Amino acid sequence: MSSSRQRLLQEIPSSPQMEDNTRSRILQSALRLFAAKGYDGTTTKDLATAAKVAEGTLFRHFPNKKAILIEVATQGWIEILSDLLTELSEMGSYKAVAQVMRRRMLRMRENRDLLQVCFVEAQFHRELRDRIQAEVIAKMTDVAEAFFETAMEKGIYRPMNPKIVAQVFLGMFAIAGFSSETIMDTESSPQALQEMAEGIADIFLNGVLVNK
Repeated sequence: MSSSRQRLLQEIPSSPQMEDNTRSRILQSALRLFAAKGYDGTTTKDLATAAKVAEGTLFRHFPNKKAILIEVATQGWIEILSDLLTELSEMGSYKAVAQVMRRRMLRMRENRDLLQVCFVEAQFHRELRDRIQAEVIAKMTDVAEAFFETAMEKGIYRPMNPKIVAQVFLGMFAIAGFSSETIMDTESSPQALQEMAEGIADIFLNGVLVNK
């Protein structure tokens, strides 16, 4: 293709749908490459090639490689949390929270690439880690807070500060649910996931004190 024709094609405006598809393709490719090769081991040329776009197109959507990593992590965790909270809000009994947690854990184990990027890769880059934690945790807390506030208004949970409840819930889910014995361990059994999910649900709903 001649350089003049290539410039002409680049000047043709893309539709919003095409732009969204391109952006999604870049993010999906980045997730796979960051998990497989590491952040430092992945170049913007690698990303562009995997996404089947020019490097110029890549930088039209994202200012730099760091921005791509942040977006990959943020979108991934928001999607996972949104699915979890949607399922919680639609279940018939709030005592079924253990089954919901177990299904979410299974889903996350199927998305090891995301875990690799967020929990393994980010720890080697302080700036990236801080930005991921700040953006992801803030957005996740907002979604969870809205869910628990609605549940309190319905009388399902006793009146409390919904933001604190959301932070406690996410903390339990993150530390216990993402442990090496469950999500990241390919040898872990369904029984181990079930036990973990039931324990999280029981402590969250009933606490640890003996009822007298």
